[in-house]
Amino acid sequence: VEDELFLLYALYGKSGKPVQATLSSLKMLDVGKWPIFSLCSEAELQLVRQACVFGSASNELLYTTVNDEIFVLGTNCCGCLGLGDVQSTIEPRRLDSLSGKKIACLSYGSGPHIVLATTEGEVFTWGHNAYSQLGNGTTNAGLVPYHISTNLSNKQVIEVACGSYHSLVLTSDGEVFAWGYNNSGQVGSGSTANQPIPRRVTGCLQSKVVVNIACGQMCSMAVVNTGEVFVWGYNGNGQLGLGSSGNQPTPCRVAALQGIRVQRVACGYAHTLVLTDEGQVYAWGANSYGQLGTGNKSNQSYPTPVVVEKDRIIEIAACHSAHTSAAKTQGGHVYMWGQCRGQSVTLPHLTHFSSTDDVFACFATPAVTWRLLSVEPDDHLTVAESLKREFDNPNTADLKFLVDGKYIYVHKVLLKIRCEHFRSSLEDNEDDIVEMSEFSYPVYRAFLEYLYTDSISLSPEEAVGLLDLATFYRENRLKKLCQQTIKQGICEENAIALLSAAVKYEAQDLEEFCFRFCINHLTVVTQTSGFAEMDHDLLKNFISKASRVGAFKN
Repeated sequence: VEDELFLLYALYGKSGKPVQATLSSLKMLDVGKWPIFSLCSEAELQLVRQACVFGSASNELLYTTVNDEIFVLGTNCCGCLGLGDVQSTIEPRRLDSLSGKKIACLSYGSGPHIVLATTEGEVFTWGHNAYSQLGNGTTNAGLVPYHISTNLSNKQVIEVACGSYHSLVLTSDGEVFAWGYNNSGQVGSGSTANQPIPRRVTGCLQSKVVVNIACGQMCSMAVVNTGEVFVWGYNGNGQLGLGSSGNQPTPCRVAALQGIRVQRVACGYAHTLVLTDEGQVYAWGANSYGQLGTGNKSNQSYPTPVVVEKDRIIEIAACHSAHTSAAKTQGGHVYMWGQCRGQSVTLPHLTHFSSTDDVFACFATPAVTWRLLSVEPDDHLTVAESLKREFDNPNTADLKFLVDGKYIYVHKVLLKIRCEHFRSSLEDNEDDIVEMSEFSYPVYRAFLEYLYTDSISLSPEEAVGLLDLATFYRENRLKKLCQQTIKQGICEENAIALLSAAVKYEAQDLEEFCFRFCINHLTVVTQTSGFAEMDHDLLKNFISKASRVGAFKN
């Protein structure tokens, strides 16, 4: 990296032009860290702008593209892909029923069921519905997105959250609505009867303005604009932070946080994290995997401070389907703790990641996304990408090669750093034009481009010429790339010519490969013009070697 940065300085330092590169900590989120994205082509991945990975085995995927289209793929359990059927799909299928809708936020349950809010504040749900978690008044599975308008028709929803089988939404005026499974009071209605349609959560929240919501497996949380936290639902592991283990059917304030102003709340399967306005983290609830980050595995029914580092925490992350916790500091450090790929990490562990999303991609079980991923368009170029762009650019070049009457524009400093031959030949060379007659234009251009890109793109026949150059310049890595290209393009017609080149340039591995190919296709190869015109000594050696391996046995 230091060499590349030096190169960029050398290329741009005098001209004062901006360097089109980005630090690794600012790179576009790599969605490829979630295995299910391997089902998408490289071209499809380049178009992704939002994404959610969910399902019991992280085997369902929804993503939006730069064209505002929504695609899904996966096992389609309970119709959770919204395609109108329960057929699995290994290829992305467009979700036409939401055509023209832009996603503001999205959450999912264990069934799974999906709750989605658009940028216009509308709510759509689909998927598993055995506990009325879709809010459409039924318990029938929702195979296509359904617009939920009951009690929400004049509301703009700005945030959604799902527990295993219940749903919460937050409106722009600070109200919370809930529906679905309510066996432990997680809907906050005061009873344990399931709630089939959206119902406003009132009680202690009646006159409060809520700014953030979250759901654990069977509990619910809300942060209000005064920094207080209200909780309700299942509390068997102390995840409500009330100092007890009794369930709570209506919202109750977490009194132990008195005097502490909370900004965000995040819920794991049965544990809770909150982030204060001073950048501190408190945790409570289940701790069998160390997910509270307290250094032990004892459950906590009261908020307990999590010591990460002296730097402020600016983001906390948890998901109701996992026992994993993560946090990011103001300085960009990402920590994780809890269940991490089967290990119990009881204290915050500093990772090499630049995003809390990466923690869940690589270490959560299942490897889901804890929030709707937002993939920013990658307008910046990496250092390597910037160098590739500068090859054969007459505007920034300080040297040009004249080959077969054509110019190839390059940069002396890069050639000297990348190639031993140029390091010596250009040392005291003040010329800005170098004539080259030993090699053809396609071959020499491919060589110079290789110095900028570390790759080659040539036909097998042209690769033979580049192999000659690589041998002459003692570029061993390039020599191997040429051999790979030649192997991939060998056929009966050119096999003898390629064998001859391999012998000439002492490419033993390639020679053996070409020889084996000729033996395996001996009848056709011996009828080609290449065989008829074969060098006498090479022919003699070929026949002798072929005889030794039994090619002429009856």
